[in-house]
Amino acid sequence: QVQLMESGGGLVQAGGSLRLSCAASGSTLTLTVMDMGWYRQGPGKQRELVADITKSGSANYADSVKGRFTISRDNAKNTVYLQMNSLKPEDTAVYYCKAIIATIGRGRYDSWGQGTQVTVSS
Repeated sequence: QVQLMESGGGLVQAGGSLRLSCAASGSTLTLTVMDMGWYRQGPGKQRELVADITKSGSANYADSVKGRFTISRDNAKNTVYLQMNSLKPEDTAVYYCKAIIATIGRGRYDSWGQGTQVTVSS
């Protein structure tokens, strides 16, 4: 089992910055953390992809955050980061970390964090 723990959410004014972190822990010696990413769910909205990154570092972003957010990861620490700059009120949401976990002999599965609240005031 791999657990994901997010941190770094909070309240910020529009135009400000926040950095989210998500660390994978647990049976990482026998399991491999593959792609990692950030999703968000705003009030009354469906969960949507914000950004994801492969183990080799190839990143993908939602159009709404391109140029403002940067995803990165530290494979040695099984940690993914999301640097969020020029935040807007519409970025307000619960942000969830997701990792694709590769097992030995049992395929792959998705692991999700518990979520961290990001609130951007106007």
